[in-house]
Amino acid sequence: MKSSHIDARMTDAVLKVIDLLVANDIRGLVRLAGGTRFSTEEDILGLERELGLYGCTLVRPPPDAFKHMSVIEVANAYPRKWAITMPLWTSEEGLSDLSLELTLIARDDGFEIELDNVHVL
Repeated sequence: MKSSHIDARMTDAVLKVIDLLVANDIRGLVRLAGGTRFSTEEDILGLERELGLYGCTLVRPPPDAFKHMSVIEVANAYPRKWAITMPLWTSEEGLSDLSLELTLIARDDGFEIELDNVHVL
């Protein structure tokens, strides 16, 4: 199920996360969006290891990539929340088998971002 309402603030928030992944700045990513899922040194090292094992170089997605993004609003959540799944791109494959899962939580000044997972589809 895909939401018909994806706004520029959502895509900007997702791009912040992707840019940190592309830069291989996992610690920066955890500072931005660690939440509870990636809160320990073991979690950080595990994510770094998994991305390294994938063996491809992450790149920023093309401008039309967000047509592939799944956005589902969490029912009855206050503040409002959206579950996001966004495929990732690599220089070797283009659209890859990797996906980014995160939660966006509405704030007055944008979104709080929680990283839920990066995994192979």
